[in-house]
Amino acid sequence: MPRRTKVYGLLGLLALAGALPGAPSSADPDAERRQGLRHLLLHDCGSCHGLTMRGGLGRPLLPESLADKSDEALTSIILHGMPGTPMPPWAAEIDEDEALWLVTLLRGGVSLGD
Repeated sequence: MPRRTKVYGLLGLLALAGALPGAPSSADPDAERRQGLRHLLLHDCGSCHGLTMRGGLGRPLLPESLADKSDEALTSIILHGMPGTPMPPWAAEIDEDEALWLVTLLRGGVSLGD
């Protein structure tokens, strides 16, 4: 089994067990909505932050790039944007729980291109 598969499997088990910060809650989006959110992250966020989230017009969205920011701060940036920058608000498209789900996904370093 490839190492990447083992790592993702282990992360999935830990998340299900509630052992990781930001582990799934009862408010997590359903499978269809998660797929839509991943698409939004790859295509909309990726258009500025890079398809591999390593940066571009926008800052990198890699786990190490986000480590010094709280979930609340990142969720707020997603929902309300950053005035004076190209970062738009997404509150009309997603709710707070979905924004937090995206933060959790990014903190896990999930590869969106796979």
